[in-house]
Amino acid sequence: MARQIIVLGAGMVGVSVAWHLVRQGHSVTLVDRRAPGRETSFGNAGIIQREAVRPYAFPRDLSTLLRVLPNRQVDIRYRPGGMLRAAGPLWRYWRESAPGRYRDIVPEYASLIGLCLEAHAPMIEAAGAEHLVRRDGWLEVYRSEAAMSARLEEARENERRFGVRFAALDAEALAALEPDLSPGLAGAIHWLDPWTVADPGGLVEAYARAFEAEGGRLEQAEVRDAAPVEGGWRVVTEAGERRADDLVMALGPWSRDWLARLGLSVPLFVKRGYHMHYASAGQARLNHWVMDEEVGYLLAPMRAGIRLTTGAELERLEAPPHLAQLGAAEARARELYPLGERLDAEPWKGARPCTPDMKPVIGPVPGREGLWCAFGHGHQGFTLGPATGRLLAQIMAGETPEIDMRPFRVDRF
Repeated sequence: MARQIIVLGAGMVGVSVAWHLVRQGHSVTLVDRRAPGRETSFGNAGIIQREAVRPYAFPRDLSTLLRVLPNRQVDIRYRPGGMLRAAGPLWRYWRESAPGRYRDIVPEYASLIGLCLEAHAPMIEAAGAEHLVRRDGWLEVYRSEAAMSARLEEARENERRFGVRFAALDAEALAALEPDLSPGLAGAIHWLDPWTVADPGGLVEAYARAFEAEGGRLEQAEVRDAAPVEGGWRVVTEAGERRADDLVMALGPWSRDWLARLGLSVPLFVKRGYHMHYASAGQARLNHWVMDEEVGYLLAPMRAGIRLTTGAELERLEAPPHLAQLGAAEARARELYPLGERLDAEPWKGARPCTPDMKPVIGPVPGREGLWCAFGHGHQGFTLGPATGRLLAQIMAGETPEIDMRPFRVDRF
């Protein structure tokens, strides 16, 4: 039976949920203060990461902790105030990253990642967005043989357990693919399965247009209140009041505060990130998305220029930007590839919504009839949005979802 549904949040996850629900015949309104794909979905690395079957664990080995402690690394930085604000979730994150627990989490997480390409494919087709997508994988570049050998051992296990395809490239093979990278590199892992996107925000916008073409309604307005009412839910925005049978919370890092208003506590914290676009110097050309794995930044040849994305910054969600991490990444990137001038007036800043056990929250809220969750995807909201939308739509329709959704339930906390 068709229902009235409001989806809060027009990032990759919210747009994907809305698209799947409207395709089921429901009356769906998608609400966000900004246009679709303008928050975290806009600024990511633009990779649909089929290879990312292992979520990012909290470092527990002493050598990594000692490396990070001076707070000058490219891959991760922290602010004491931000760490204190998220102390509880970060402590749980550290515990969940213990080897035994992490071993249990990986196959649960991988079950979701395994759906990402087949979930994106029909949305790309419906949106007419093939021109934004490449299917030639991406490169994880290594400066040392030792680091590459260790990663290759893990890659072989991922291939055996989860069907992840890759090719090991020595220095000569890497130079053939990317002749403008600096010499002296040990080689690279070429992840063969992932798709890359030349304009991540543009892809979300295209998905949102496909949602509207199916009869969905898009409302750009600030949400002021969301509360249960008899027979459903009420959402108040600056444009007025709407009522619906069901409410889907897909507000990324802002989901925690909205659920808190409803008396629900979810241990969500953020990892912030930055990007900047550059021209290439001279006649240099970057042919693939390239991750400088041992340093911790990524270069992506996008429509807006070469996008440099940083690693993680542990800081409060709405704190002002701290640009030293981006500056450090830029300095190292110029050693790897001949970047030209900056193309953006100022760096972009976004925030990844993370959970202590590294898994998103997908499904109903027990005791809150008609309230549904779709957030907490950490580094992989762009990758997992369509799979999340498909699975949540299956649950909301009373169908048996294609994977076990118990690891992603909200009451696991």
